[in-house]
Amino acid sequence: MKPTERNVTEKITVGIAQIAPHLGDVAFNLQIHLEQIEKASTLGANLLVFPELSLTGYVLRDLVQEVARHPTQDDPMLAPLFEASRKKGIDVVFGFVEEGPRRRFHIASAYVSRGNLIHIHRKVYLPTYTLFDEGRYFSPGNEFRAFDTHFGRIGMLICEDFWHPSSAYVLWQDGADILLLMSSSPGRGLRQPGRMDSSRHVELANQMFASFFTDFVIHANRVGFEDGLNFWGGSTIFGPDGEMAAQGPYFEEALVVAQIDLSALRRARQRLPLLRDEKPLLVLRELQRIQGAADPQIHRLGGA
Repeated sequence: MKPTERNVTEKITVGIAQIAPHLGDVAFNLQIHLEQIEKASTLGANLLVFPELSLTGYVLRDLVQEVARHPTQDDPMLAPLFEASRKKGIDVVFGFVEEGPRRRFHIASAYVSRGNLIHIHRKVYLPTYTLFDEGRYFSPGNEFRAFDTHFGRIGMLICEDFWHPSSAYVLWQDGADILLLMSSSPGRGLRQPGRMDSSRHVELANQMFASFFTDFVIHANRVGFEDGLNFWGGSTIFGPDGEMAAQGPYFEEALVVAQIDLSALRRARQRLPLLRDEKPLLVLRELQRIQGAADPQIHRLGGA
């Protein structure tokens, strides 16, 4: 699907479903999704975004194979989500474990528009350090691609993906005007009462992406407890001017709903024409030079 310029909606009512999924209980979590879609539709939402692994919970370990799904309308566990999107006329982003070829499993988010699967993003960067152990159970994705929707061009990133600025940069260069960031971000540090230290770093990263890329940045983070981890919520929407447009509460389930106006993209880029002045071919050439210096074979195959 590639809407024409005239078909792209200027004003969008965005919902963020800041939920606390039950670990490994896909059927229970599906009902939460359907309830949130119903509520968001009642509030006029055009787009509803769920967090990372919203259908399964995060600390899955040996449950990965049990909860894995194929994202099709034929899957009995996912079919109700496709139907709810179609019936309510709402675009829905949900997180799940995708079973790929040869029993490889991915942390994935699917974008469903009015009952049709438009795009899947598979998490590229799998943290396997300190309290994270994703590389033991999951395979990484291998691409960052923007895609067309009724609201213009969108890019999706999952948690660790958006700690690598190159991920968002690629989506920006691929035409994304809206970045959707989905996470199961656990809280760490408590120097300020009622606010985790880790939340501050995530919010600053979201604001940075919005400001540097003059994009809308919509971040859906989960809440609740799993295996000693506390997920802090605090989902946000930042405009292309770097200003926060909405924020969910810390540590509580919530449905955050706000309207964004895509005409703000034009104003932001007139004021700060970073996209116009960017030099992606220069960046590509310099990266090839740097990689070629480290590996002469790369330089011979594709150097500047």
